[in-house]
Amino acid sequence: MRNPFWRLKSLPWAILLQVALAAVAIATAADLLLAQGLALLLANAGSNLLPLLQLIFMLLPIAAGFGIGALGLTILERWFKSVYIDTGVLWALVPCIALVLIIKGFLPIPAALVTMSYTLLVGVLLGIFVVGKRHWRRW
Repeated sequence: MRNPFWRLKSLPWAILLQVALAAVAIATAADLLLAQGLALLLANAGSNLLPLLQLIFMLLPIAAGFGIGALGLTILERWFKSVYIDTGVLWALVPCIALVLIIKGFLPIPAALVTMSYTLLVGVLLGIFVVGKRHWRRW
């Protein structure tokens, strides 16, 4: 009988954790800069722009997650060319990014958008699987 956990053992977990760490580190630096920009925008925004800003603040976590997922896949494709990317590797990248985000939550790093949440995780899934669409069909 075939071992169902064989595929989990054969995934490049160490490389995927390195990719997730690099993607979250870059996203955290961008998050700090974006938080400063948003603080300036809110300080100078008039009352006419507040409904638009509320809509933007609802969409920002999904957009941030999409960026983290896409950045993680881009790092994996560019830096680790020896990894054969298929659907299993794409799915394994999601918990690696989630794990790094959970660990980052315990560190005293200020964050506006890059914190573990459901909407961010949905954005990460969308980012990985929209950008990695060409890797879906590989077996």
